[in-house]
Amino acid sequence: HLRLLQRARALAGPDGTLTVVVSSDAFNWNEKRKRSAIPDWQRAEIVGALRCVDKVLFENSWEQKRKDVIDNCIDIFVMGDDWKGRFDFLSDLCQVVYLPRTPDISSTGLKADIKDDAVSLGT
Repeated sequence: HLRLLQRARALAGPDGTLTVVVSSDAFNWNEKRKRSAIPDWQRAEIVGALRCVDKVLFENSWEQKRKDVIDNCIDIFVMGDDWKGRFDFLSDLCQVVYLPRTPDISSTGLKADIKDDAVSLGT
C-alpha cells in the first residue's frame, strides 16, 4: 500500500493533497465479512503518519464515495488496478485512475502465508 500511496501522491503533484480513505472495522465486517488485524483507528493513525498522506477519512459504506469526492474536492480518485472498472461511476465527478499493484508485494499473499504458518504450527 505504501508504494501505491506514494504513486498517488505523485499524481496529486507538489501542491496537491492526498486524502486516503481507511475502511472502518464495521464496514469491513458488515460489507466484506473481513476482520481487521489492526483496529481502524490505529490503521488511520499509521496511514496519517506517512509523509505522502495529508488527510485520512473513514469509510463506513460503499455509497459514501461520491459524497467524499464532492465534500473533499477530490480531482483524482486512485485505486489499485485489482479494482479496475469498479469505481468508474465516479468519473462524472473526477478522474478515476487505477494504478498497477507493486510487483511481488501482496497483503493477500502475506495473510495467506501467516495463516499457513499458523496451521503448520498447530495454532
